[in-house]
Amino acid sequence: MRRPLALVAAIAVSALVLVGCSPSGGETAEEDASIHIGSLYEPQNLSNTQGGGQGVTEAFNGNVYEGLYRLTDDGEVEPLLATDAEKSEDGLTYTVTLRDDVTFHSGKALTSADVKASVEAVTAEDSQSARASAFTVISGIETPDEQTVVFTLSEPSISFLYNLAYIWIVNGEADDLTTAEDGTGPYTLDEWKQGSTLTLTRWDDYWGEAAKNGEVVFNYYTDATAQNNALLTGEIDLITSIQSPDALAQFDNDDYTISEGTSTTKELLAFNDRVAPFNDPLVRKAIYSAIDTQKLLNSIWADYGTLIGSMVPPTDPWYEDLTDVNPYDVDLAKQQLAEAGFPNGFEFTLDTPSYDPHPAVAEFLQSQLAEVGVTVNINTISADEWYTKVFQERDFEATLQEHVNDRDVVWYGNPDFYWGYDNADVQQWVAEAEQAATPEEQTELLKKVNEQIAEDAASVWLYLYPQIVVASADVTGYPVNGLNSQFFAYDIVKS
Repeated sequence: MRRPLALVAAIAVSALVLVGCSPSGGETAEEDASIHIGSLYEPQNLSNTQGGGQGVTEAFNGNVYEGLYRLTDDGEVEPLLATDAEKSEDGLTYTVTLRDDVTFHSGKALTSADVKASVEAVTAEDSQSARASAFTVISGIETPDEQTVVFTLSEPSISFLYNLAYIWIVNGEADDLTTAEDGTGPYTLDEWKQGSTLTLTRWDDYWGEAAKNGEVVFNYYTDATAQNNALLTGEIDLITSIQSPDALAQFDNDDYTISEGTSTTKELLAFNDRVAPFNDPLVRKAIYSAIDTQKLLNSIWADYGTLIGSMVPPTDPWYEDLTDVNPYDVDLAKQQLAEAGFPNGFEFTLDTPSYDPHPAVAEFLQSQLAEVGVTVNINTISADEWYTKVFQERDFEATLQEHVNDRDVVWYGNPDFYWGYDNADVQQWVAEAEQAATPEEQTELLKKVNEQIAEDAASVWLYLYPQIVVASADVTGYPVNGLNSQFFAYDIVKS
């Protein structure tokens, strides 16, 4: 049985790749090949509800764990473990029917009880899922039989099925899943050598189409140069996302393939909007206008990447070009600072993740803001420290972070999110957008959100990352677009 629409439309080369035959008709693909992937994003743990981070999504989403629905490479919603969903006329009840041929890697059959437990894990009080707030609309979950799940909502939610795609369905009877797994995907976890590699092995009892390779090994690096060298020496077969354009010249030959896809990853200068002076929109706007974002983008990514003026990438339905709302204008920045009561500037601490490209971005901002009298003290912290200090404890003035998800502008409607932006109109529009009767109504409301957060400079959206995948020329079938950091590995082949 084939998995639905295996991204062939999104990845042109994969349409040519079939196990047992070469894309060019020459050498045959290695059916049991071991695919070595280079990544800078090692999981913090193996759970999507306990702070596993971007790395666990990259390695496990769609590979080890699956959802009721799947987001395709271009953000469309497809059934996966669900076969059907019926929505009541009032939009408050969704009756979802499950596939009847799915088992977990442990051998246990998938049932509606597992779906209920998986959703409740995401919405639990101790959940660290960034998407938990999207499911507060659920008022009840019933399991009338093993193949049926009934969701009752407190209010209509136009994005409900889309949001369900973010929930991994796990064995509800499994114990601790922070160091182990029990999913339904085409791979099982073989071994996680923390600080080094994470190995996935093809699962022969998978309900769908078997993975086209025998195993996938994620090789983790803390330094982009070391990762590039690993590709050059054949230690790895591909890099999921190149971190600097300076690295591309060494791969610009027939031995490698360079692919540029679309990205949803935004580089943010995020203020703590709860604390002075960043509780003043005029101060935030001044900081924004003091930063030459085009120069920053060029310095980090040369001719790659995109400037954006809000949290919304061009792939989202409610995208607008808002880059002119807070233009680069040093005189304007000085004027705004003076109007806000800071004619001589001020000083703040920028908590900066230690991995690329954040340190270079921080130094650029430090130099730029000095021109308007603002002193930036850079405090370099690890990814673990960032999660605890910034995300959990909100103990920061400003920070740098990349946000990988699409459709995440709605987080500005949550005043409890780590950046603390609190605008009643935005909260109302986000709520109304979720209850919109049509996608067109939802789009118009979220455009209003975009415009307001840009006008308030709720954050500084520095740029949208490019998505550049570099692979050995004998490797094909990999995804090239960077939606939510997912990286489906099952179609990758090596000849």
